[in-house]
Amino acid sequence: MNPRTQPARLAPVIAFVGCDGAGKTTVSDAILAWMRESRPTESCHLGIQSKALGEKLVALPVVGGLFKRLIASNAPKPAATVAALEQPPEPPRTLAAVAILGLSLRRWRRYQAMMALRRSGVAVIADRFPQIAVANMKIDGPGLTGVPHRNALVRGLAACERLLYCYMVSYRPDIVIRLNVDLDTAYRRKPDHRYVSLASKIALVPRLEYQGSPIIDLDSTRPLAEVIAQAKLEISACLANGASA
Repeated sequence: MNPRTQPARLAPVIAFVGCDGAGKTTVSDAILAWMRESRPTESCHLGIQSKALGEKLVALPVVGGLFKRLIASNAPKPAATVAALEQPPEPPRTLAAVAILGLSLRRWRRYQAMMALRRSGVAVIADRFPQIAVANMKIDGPGLTGVPHRNALVRGLAACERLLYCYMVSYRPDIVIRLNVDLDTAYRRKPDHRYVSLASKIALVPRLEYQGSPIIDLDSTRPLAEVIAQAKLEISACLANGASA
């Protein structure tokens, strides 16, 4: 679907994007409470949350140990530098490719729930948003695009994932609030994350784009009240323009 032909009846969606530690959840929760004062609004988390899912699988009785071994055997080796993280990924094993498609399907189901809200007239605050400018699942992109594939099955899985993302990016956000943060601040806020992984994500954030949606860059190292106030101003202007269009 061409974004220009999106149905006018869709309620607006405001997407908050950025690296871990940029304050997406904190700022978006404040905006959610503010928007609820004037219109029906709900929050949707569109990330894959693979860590939380993995923890649930490992905790399952009887089969938890099997999932733990499978996750460990298919996990990528930790990179020591940002340059190493930016190297082309190794071809995924078939089992890993199946898992990646499963995570993308999980995101697609959340996306469908968000679209149902929009069609019912409920505005949406999206914590994260799918994109295809950067093929990296950790920054909300596809996981099987742009990497060599071992066999026909994995190529088929990659084609299925590509269709999911083509659908999701066809409905662009009304406005994207991109929260920018420096590496030391991000690591201080997220000490459980690997320093080099945060560095890689921060380097990728400026490359994100959302099919022509307006992107507002905010410095999330500024005082929280200031960041929230600026986000409110930008969102108010966007919604006012949409109402008059």
